[in-house]
Amino acid sequence: MIERIFLVGFMCSGKSTVGKLLARELGWEFVDVDEEIERREGLSIPQIFERKGEPYFRELELKVLRELSDKKQVVVSTGGGLGANPDAMNLMKRRGLVVWLDVPYDTFLERCGKDPNRPLLKKSEEELRRLMEDRNRVYSQADVRVKPGKPEEIVDLIIEKLRGEPHDLSRP
Repeated sequence: MIERIFLVGFMCSGKSTVGKLLARELGWEFVDVDEEIERREGLSIPQIFERKGEPYFRELELKVLRELSDKKQVVVSTGGGLGANPDAMNLMKRRGLVVWLDVPYDTFLERCGKDPNRPLLKKSEEELRRLMEDRNRVYSQADVRVKPGKPEEIVDLIIEKLRGEPHDLSRP
């Protein structure tokens, strides 16, 4: 029986939005790894990147994920980099159901725009596209792949998957 659901995907793919709705629907706890890190550190993600560096942040992400992977009845929204970490992906697949919210590059740009709270948006478009492609290679190892749609519809599809109902979650 699945007791943990991990949502992975690129920045602005809807992990937190879908995660909150999914947890409410299931009656489970919802945890956003980035929010948990900000709470623990007393700093925003950009401040952590600036003051302590990206390697420190990446280690902290993995530590928090390991802790959360011991909880039961939890929906976990991972940061875009955490879901693309092969070690994290292996851990999540062993401990629960991994759902990839797969958004095209244009949708990502439309949703994220110039969000100042996303340090990686300072990269060039070419670098961002390459980053997305690299991360998608790891995200593609998820148990379930969901294309963009209304958050409520995505939640329904994930719940159908949990119940073992056949459904094409990679619908266009």
